Amino acid sequence: MAENIQPGTIQDQEEVKVQSGRARSIAASDLPDKVHTWPYLVRAEFIAGCVLLLVLLVWSITVDAPMEEPANPTKTPNPSKAPWYFLGLQEMLVYFDPWIAGVVLPSLIIVGLMVIPYVDINPRGNGYYTWRERKFAIGTFVFGFLVLWVGMISIGVFFRGPGWNLFMPWDFWDPHKVVPLTNIDLPYFIGIRSQMLALLFGAICVGGWLVGVPGAIWQKFKDRPILRELGFVRYGIVATLFMIMSGVVVKMALRLLFNIKYILVIPNILNV
Repeated sequence: MAENIQPGTIQDQEEVKVQSGRARSIAASDLPDKVHTWPYLVRAEFIAGCVLLLVLLVWSITVDAPMEEPANPTKTPNPSKAPWYFLGLQEMLVYFDPWIAGVVLPSLIIVGLMVIPYVDINPRGNGYYTWRERKFAIGTFVFGFLVLWVGMISIGVFFRGPGWNLFMPWDFWDPHKVVPLTNIDLPYFIGIRSQMLALLFGAICVGGWLVGVPGAIWQKFKDRPILRELGFVRYGIVATLFMIMSGVVVKMALRLLFNIKYILVIPNILNV
């Protein structure tokens, strides 16, 4: 039985299909470019894990790593080194008091990592960790972790020999090597002999580095958009942590180049 269909009805249906197709194409173009976690990300991570496991397996088979002799409490090895992941802390003991190198600085590292979400002012970079979006964050990470922390571990592994003396990798590690070091404080190095003047000079140096330099930068560039958005409190937190991290490099340079032990000395209280 034939059904009567009006020509206008067919035309209206075709127009509806065309408009719906255009709407779907526009909606698809507005969607961000996304990839599902399964199977794409999980598959890539699984393959990467298999490759890493294969590399470690081949390495463990081909590289000879014999066990050393049993520990002898009457014979201390020279040098006596911590495990490689603690050698950064052991290396910092050369430049700072034990409580600063072993307690204060590691605690500041943890605190600095905790405050990152609260001082981040880059909402455009949420989920994006490219150099273009996060120059300061990535630069600070590379400087603090890869340069400082990994660098200190590398010094402890490859350059610290018997007596915790510095050796080049091609040098013979002579256990009888004696290096006389004249470690002096910075005030004495520049000719200050009075204990009170030395205390005052050290306090000015440390306070100027931690407070004076960030304060001068704030006064000069506080009208910049990034500093206005950051605000005084968050700027103070970021600047203080950054200056402490940079101060570790300064202290290392003073010790290695000039044998300067401390900058600020408060007897029985604080040595920096």
